[in-house]
Amino acid sequence: VPQLSPQLPPRLTQQPWHLLYSTGRDGFSLRTLYRSGARPDSPALLLIRDTEAQAFGAFSATAIRSSSGFYGTGETFLFSFCPELKVFRWTGRNDFFVKGDVNLLMIGGGSGRFGLWLDGDLHHGGSQPCETFDNETLSQREEFCIQDLEVWGLA
Repeated sequence: VPQLSPQLPPRLTQQPWHLLYSTGRDGFSLRTLYRSGARPDSPALLLIRDTEAQAFGAFSATAIRSSSGFYGTGETFLFSFCPELKVFRWTGRNDFFVKGDVNLLMIGGGSGRFGLWLDGDLHHGGSQPCETFDNETLSQREEFCIQDLEVWGLA
């Protein structure tokens, strides 16, 4: 979180963050992640470590929730710590920010590719370059296994 703080919208940089969801504490379930207690207007920081020890994730200006369509704002971004912090911001080409249901969470998209996706049991995910963020693949492989996942929200 401290490394990402300068990348966040200025109104959020002095706000206290707290852990809303952790696979280590809450188990591996997208349903549980959605019920993590974030206020709808509260931003969310999604942090992932895969089984190859790569760290990456996403920032959403709104809470991560189940939805029938894409939601979010141009403040949404993807990031990777491989090997140092890289941030991939909105390109303006589309507004496919965040969409999720009980089986799949998607962040960024276009032409059938997702910047980041996670399955319903939070064991597997993937990352591909996408039009929303013009990102690199966030992990070493396009599909990865999740070791740890956390969601942080504003206190």
